[in-house]
Amino acid sequence: MNRLKKIIVTMVLLLVSAQFYAQKSHDYDKIKSLKIAYLTERLNLSSKEAQAFWPIYNEYEDKRGALREKEHNQIRNKVKESEKLSEKEAHSIIELFLEFEQQEEDIRKDFIKKASGVITAKKTLLLLRSEEEFKRQLIRKYHQKQRGQSDKNMP
Repeated sequence: MNRLKKIIVTMVLLLVSAQFYAQKSHDYDKIKSLKIAYLTERLNLSSKEAQAFWPIYNEYEDKRGALREKEHNQIRNKVKESEKLSEKEAHSIIELFLEFEQQEEDIRKDFIKKASGVITAKKTLLLLRSEEEFKRQLIRKYHQKQRGQSDKNMP
């Protein structure tokens, strides 16, 4: 059941990520800047902590981004055409998907170990919570924007 939840969450994140990839690059840069500002404020890092933390965080984000892009390129189009796939092809795509899931989990574990080595354990937990809060706020704002646009289309 826990694995199913992870797969569902990942699929949702893939859809959200796909939406962000579809946006202009300056929108992505703006979101990234907002996230950095949000995390900086929430974590209240000392200058020494910030100096050690941000390179680790940026490396983590780069690795995750590269993995998501690779996953998107190798899986997304095949999932769209799943009706045309043989059972064997579908099985191999599922195995590839699970491999990507494991890689993402390994990247996250490595990041948490490194981060907790340069900031306190409490700040590491606060970071995890703050990332989730930022993501929820971003999705909420996106939905509000979508509702606002659909209201404009109403006669």
